[in-house]
Amino acid sequence: MGRGRAKAKQTKVARRLKYQTLDTDFDALQRELRGGENADGQPEDYAAEFDVDEQDDEDEGPHRRVS
Repeated sequence: MGRGRAKAKQTKVARRLKYQTLDTDFDALQRELRGGENADGQPEDYAAEFDVDEQDDEDEGPHRRVS
């Protein structure tokens, strides 16, 4: 019991989604899906941001947890 209100709400939402006209900006969608470019239109260089210096890890030596 009590399913009538939930079903009515689902039906209302389904009808709204089915018959609603959407103004989709396909150019913006294409830019988003293409990705890899910043606001200037230049490819982003993520490698420079995440460059890891491996020598720093070697200098620290092994770490041991003390209880």
